[in-house]
Amino acid sequence: MILPTKIQCIIFDMDGVIIDSEEIHKKAYFETFDAVGVKVNDDLYKTFTGSSTLNAFQKLVAYFQLDINPQELLLDKRKRYVNYFENDPTLHLVSGVEDLIKKAHQKGLTLILASSSAMENIERVFNRFQLQEYFTAKISGADLKASKPHPEIFEKAVMMSGVSIQNCVVIEDSDNGIEAANSAGIFVFGYKNPLTTDQKLEKADLIIDDLREVENYI
Repeated sequence: MILPTKIQCIIFDMDGVIIDSEEIHKKAYFETFDAVGVKVNDDLYKTFTGSSTLNAFQKLVAYFQLDINPQELLLDKRKRYVNYFENDPTLHLVSGVEDLIKKAHQKGLTLILASSSAMENIERVFNRFQLQEYFTAKISGADLKASKPHPEIFEKAVMMSGVSIQNCVVIEDSDNGIEAANSAGIFVFGYKNPLTTDQKLEKADLIIDDLREVENYI
């Protein structure tokens, strides 16, 4: 995919791109796995990254042939995540993302949030870090029929942006998210978050180590 000559819209993933929350998600997931007595190896867990929580637990139930409703596991994990989120004062935005968001907004770009997280988690992050004013729309993959790597969330993001798909870019840190952007036909930056070491990002159109690098293209 060729980088747009004029970027008019940036579609952001949230976990691992806007907020460094992957670690508390992982803790909440593994506490939930332990609670139902299953041992999840790194290879299996890696397939969950970028998917909605419900989709992840649907995969888990099928993999271990569990007689448990995935929705119950989702609610259990969500409680654990919220507990970490509300009690971890060190939780912070990803380095460089605030500068990028403010510069892009100042230049008149349309910013869309397209995250697999539940909307209540999205709102929790946006309120805590005062991001509401910068974004035109926020989309939760948990409210859609299909989860990343399906392209539905990015197709909807483009539609809500009102911008031509040729002038949109995505920033993702997961292989599932990158595959979704590829399938949607949108240029995708693969952000190499140092806390997300199990993602290859090899299908990204351009891999970046610092989100401020995107500023060079807007």
